[in-house]
Amino acid sequence: MTSLALILTGTGSIAVLLLLILRLRLHPFVALLVVAIGVALLTGMPVAKLTDAIQGSMGRTMGHIAIIVALGAMIGRMIDLSGGAAVVADGLVRRVGAAHVPLALVIAAFGVGIPVFFEVGVIMLMPLVYGMARQTGRAPAIFGIPMAVTMLTVHALLPPHPGAVAVAGALGVGAGRMLLLGLPLAAVVTLLTYVVTRPIMTQPFGCTPDIRAVVDEARTAAHNHDAADEPARSFMQACQRNPVSGMEIVSVIAVPVVLMVAGTLAGDLMSPGRLRSVLVFAGIPFVALGLDVLLCAWLLGLRRGMALATVSDVVAAALPGTAIIILITGAGGAFAQVLVGSGVGDALGGLLAATGLPLLVLAFVLTMILRVAQGPTTVALMTTAGILGPMIGRMNLDQTHLALVALAMGAGGMALSHVNDAGFWIVTRLCGVSVREGLQSWSLMTLVAALLAFAGVATLWGVLPA
Repeated sequence: MTSLALILTGTGSIAVLLLLILRLRLHPFVALLVVAIGVALLTGMPVAKLTDAIQGSMGRTMGHIAIIVALGAMIGRMIDLSGGAAVVADGLVRRVGAAHVPLALVIAAFGVGIPVFFEVGVIMLMPLVYGMARQTGRAPAIFGIPMAVTMLTVHALLPPHPGAVAVAGALGVGAGRMLLLGLPLAAVVTLLTYVVTRPIMTQPFGCTPDIRAVVDEARTAAHNHDAADEPARSFMQACQRNPVSGMEIVSVIAVPVVLMVAGTLAGDLMSPGRLRSVLVFAGIPFVALGLDVLLCAWLLGLRRGMALATVSDVVAAALPGTAIIILITGAGGAFAQVLVGSGVGDALGGLLAATGLPLLVLAFVLTMILRVAQGPTTVALMTTAGILGPMIGRMNLDQTHLALVALAMGAGGMALSHVNDAGFWIVTRLCGVSVREGLQSWSLMTLVAALLAFAGVATLWGVLPA
């Protein structure tokens, strides 16, 4: 296919996908698979490769997401049923007031998001979101979406997140220089995004029945006499006899974060040895979360006199609700990979690279378009770096301005997250909002954050001397 035909196919596929989901009410999982197969066939992908293109990419996406979502859901359920989320929510309301709780969660998300990957950070803080929703009677999206936008900002701009690391390596800029310029930029963008997007978050949000059930479970389980709820009720009663403290909940949220930070630092700074190997192993995201599940089971359940079988039943009950999130996220990964493999990204890159735009603008716009067309932030960043890397290498930029080009790419990589992005489905499903509400809030807020980040990079480009 010609470049124009590829571009039209890519944009048309996104339009068809939105039509199927929003207007025809087709389930997102089915719609993503149908459109992914259609794009593969239209772009001339051999039938023999179709299976790997769909199943292989879906498997790779789910392999990364499934274990994190499942373990995170187990931790969240134990925190929620123990009353710990309510304890933290009460403390936040007393200290900052109900009106400022979303800002407090945004600040917490900024700190957690620096060392922790986007998906892990969102899942780790969702129990607090549900606790605040239960405490205030407001929709979870009011608290969860601004928090997730903060996580995405840090994820797109800063090492050690994979997209930023890949861009820094491709452009030959040090990670330290990226952090030196990126940390204050990300902090300012986070606060400005929160302020600028407050009108977006004042719109009424719904809450899907599955998430409403999670939010209400700590109330309903105590009064429901269904035998299926007996483990949850026993867990709650044990924690009511011996109430959990805010420090215990902060500890179980902080442990995986600390383990992942320690693993990253050990891998970068320590010489080979047994201690380094142990720290790096414990810092693998799914290992850190698995250890935290064991810590939660002991600290919130076994230590309070509960039988291991009861704690196991409570943990197992968290899994069914994760299935749809994992499946839709996997289908989104398959669709995104088909767009990448079809050559849509290369066609867009070649077209834009020939426009003669200023380098900083080109880096931002190309990454943003690839992000919209292909989906994942990391893929868009790596694709842009590959396309523009040779041209940038011939310009002999100093380290500071190379870092600014990389940050401009990061700004573009966070823009307009929508239905071909796995992050879109994680956030909308966990916050309980519809696809339409997600496009009107999450997608729009990611665009605002991206524009603010690029404005900050452009300002630094003009101010900092070469």
